Amino acid sequence: MRKIFNIAAALLIVATGCKKFEDFQTDPNKPTVSTPDLLLSTVIQDAFQSTTLGATLATRQMVFVNSVSNEQYYGWTRAGFDTYNDLRQVVKMEEEANRMDKPEYIPLVKFFKAYYFLKLTNTFGDIPYSDALKGENGGLSPVYDKQQNIFVSILDDLKAANALITNTTPEVQGDILYGGTMEQWKRLINTLSLRTLMSLSLKENNASLNVKARFAEIVNNPETYPLMTGNADNGELVFHDVLGTRYPTYNDNDLQTAYYLDATFVDLLKGLKDPRLFRFAEKAPKSVSLPDNDFAAYGGAKGSDPLNDNSTKVLAGEVSKIKSRYFNNPVNEPSIAVGYAELQFILAEGVVRGWINGSAADYYKKGVQASMLFYGIAQSSIDDYLTANPYPAADQLKAIMTQKYIASFMNSDWNFFYEQRRTGLPAFDVSGGGVLNDKKVPKRWMYPVSELQNNQANVNAAIGSQFSGNDNINGIMWLLKAE
Repeated sequence: MRKIFNIAAALLIVATGCKKFEDFQTDPNKPTVSTPDLLLSTVIQDAFQSTTLGATLATRQMVFVNSVSNEQYYGWTRAGFDTYNDLRQVVKMEEEANRMDKPEYIPLVKFFKAYYFLKLTNTFGDIPYSDALKGENGGLSPVYDKQQNIFVSILDDLKAANALITNTTPEVQGDILYGGTMEQWKRLINTLSLRTLMSLSLKENNASLNVKARFAEIVNNPETYPLMTGNADNGELVFHDVLGTRYPTYNDNDLQTAYYLDATFVDLLKGLKDPRLFRFAEKAPKSVSLPDNDFAAYGGAKGSDPLNDNSTKVLAGEVSKIKSRYFNNPVNEPSIAVGYAELQFILAEGVVRGWINGSAADYYKKGVQASMLFYGIAQSSIDDYLTANPYPAADQLKAIMTQKYIASFMNSDWNFFYEQRRTGLPAFDVSGGGVLNDKKVPKRWMYPVSELQNNQANVNAAIGSQFSGNDNINGIMWLLKAE
């Protein structure tokens, strides 16, 4: 028996000796290859978290009183290219979907590519696009594509994504957004197409883009291009009281102590007698004895005023904090990335611009109602509000953009900043003494330092062709030039 044991031991030694060291580092109980469903969950969680405090400062919805905020005072300079890391996750999902022969994930891949590239080009202008994702290890120096070409590609990808989803498309796994319901993805894709087309409103006469015809094609063919039908179709991230999935500002100390409502935003809501104010803000300390639904109990500080002025108002108890649910409720409300209320305001604007037929008033009402329902306003209060604030006979675009602005509170990431940049509505106050940048609202962000270090020739070529060689935050990108 001892001899047999020795032979077996020797064979075992020989067998193990043939293995590489790395083989012993693999846990057979843990997957070593990603699958598209696991990647999809991660991509959704990253893409649809659209609650961004910096955007609330830049859009004059809140003020920060602990220090001078560049977003609030328009003193920012550069942004980063971190979104390309998110895009690499999308590319990985595409690779795994192809490897596992799961074509149902491909329309979602196209959606997320469009979504992220839209975000990037809105931030900077021209960006790496065609060559952007070819060097996973960052070894390439990608050229910068023209913004017009990027928008055409985004629209084409979204149209292709819509066509790829049919009645026979299987449900995707790992879908924490819609539970695999592909029809809802189709509605989201087409809603993003309309957002993209409306962002091109200054290019409505550009024959090569054909913006108006593309917009009308989607709206007038609901069987081919279904759109969101209600808040249940919102592209929104729902939060849970579980580590890593809680509301992004839960237990945020700064939000509890240093963020307050902007006076121009509070005054707007008070002027409209808008009950959403009671959902957005706490009563000012000096008015705490007043009823919760008394508009006189709420006040703000001007985002354009110097820091010391705002701090004085806060100490005097004149300024409302953000509603406590935003920092003490781990679930709170979902974070909307692309929503039904926004869609209705896009459609209303489409009618005003003459791109489509229909009733702008009806779209306006549906948008207001959707926003108010999202924030938990009772239907009776909504009806009273719409009676008191009917769709106007004049200044219709101003009314639409005002409601879109209110509906963006603590959601939609930087999208409304881009919308205001496009239309100038509503005006962002720059009258106070704290505003930097010569009292101008910036138009963009400068390219990251990493590009100047690692891709100098291509980024300088992009700066030269767009901004006469001056990479600055007031540069007017192609998107913002009327044709």
